Amino acid sequence: MAPQALSVRLERTYRGGPSVGADFDLDLEPPGTLVLFGPSGSGKTTILRCLAGLDRPHAGRIVCGDDTWFDATARVCVPPQRRQIGYLPQGFGLFPHLSVFSNLAYGIAGAGRAERERRTSELVTLLRLEGLENRRPGQLSSGQQQRVALGRALARRPRLLLLDEPLSSLDTPTREDLRVELRGLLQSAATPAIVVTHDRGEALALADQVAIVIGGSIRQIGRPDEVFDRPANEEVARTIGVETIVRGLVMRSGGGVLTIQVGGASMSALGDLPTGADVLVSIRAEEVVISPQAGTAGTAATAATGAAVATGAAAGAGPERNRLTGRVAGTELRGPLLRVALDVGFRLIAVVTRQTFAELRVAPGDQVTALVSAAAVHVIPLDGSPTAPTTMRG
Repeated sequence: MAPQALSVRLERTYRGGPSVGADFDLDLEPPGTLVLFGPSGSGKTTILRCLAGLDRPHAGRIVCGDDTWFDATARVCVPPQRRQIGYLPQGFGLFPHLSVFSNLAYGIAGAGRAERERRTSELVTLLRLEGLENRRPGQLSSGQQQRVALGRALARRPRLLLLDEPLSSLDTPTREDLRVELRGLLQSAATPAIVVTHDRGEALALADQVAIVIGGSIRQIGRPDEVFDRPANEEVARTIGVETIVRGLVMRSGGGVLTIQVGGASMSALGDLPTGADVLVSIRAEEVVISPQAGTAGTAATAATGAAVATGAAAGAGPERNRLTGRVAGTELRGPLLRVALDVGFRLIAVVTRQTFAELRVAPGDQVTALVSAAAVHVIPLDGSPTAPTTMRG
């Protein structure tokens, strides 16, 4: 294991309930953020609490650098205050009766007065809290409270930050605004962090690496683009919100390109699997471009331009583009976007802006063409062959 690395092998079993486990290695240099992502109740917070020393695993070993935090066999369990971690619970956990300065200083209560004041002043500057030192949490905005809570967790110069659903107590608009700010704060702090969240947008905004936690275990771990674009199996694909997941059969394979029969349609995808292999085809909705059928007067040029702008990743990626003809089966409004269900021989989901869909001049029942890059068609073998690592370094 690297000198600055975290090695986690743990299992925590609840009496009459589920078992939660984790098995991964994480480099801590350079500092980055690992996000534990998954549905509520999947075990994310249990893993975080075991790392913090707030819960004790029943089996396994946790080693940070040269220090063993937990070893079930050797009966070692270092208490939280000796692990040099910074812990940020849900809801920020600020003391409402203390000022900003006192909340920050509380994190280093064991230091001398001069050291407390010096370190607290450093945090005020780092977190842009100048002029707010004497205010209490109730007099701060959500963003300012977030900065104070993070500062208190950073006060002791921890070797690892642990954040449990740091934005979950906020309303949706505020949460979305603060994602970017929190990402910047974590980068400025230059301290490795592990963040728990069930919010996909939050995971994508914060993560340098992401671990998908389902049913008490980590099912896939890697860079966000690897995990969210190339899910390892159907369970991961559904957890991360892939909109189209359908069965397929490899009809032809060669030169790194597959021809797959999917329902009543034939598609090209990149890969190297044998002919006759049963697969799952996974397609993200933002990778689908919708165009009216050729010959629809006055709409094709505007529609194609609008769709390409809205979902440009699909328009130019990969050596081949699948052209799937079908009809609009239905639409569903999702905030500023429209979720469009297409019948192209199988059910295919696209997302476009409302303006783009209006420019298409099509309605449910109308014929359209769906364009999908072969590179955007992720193929998952159904024979149990691994498609992505479940443990990683770096």
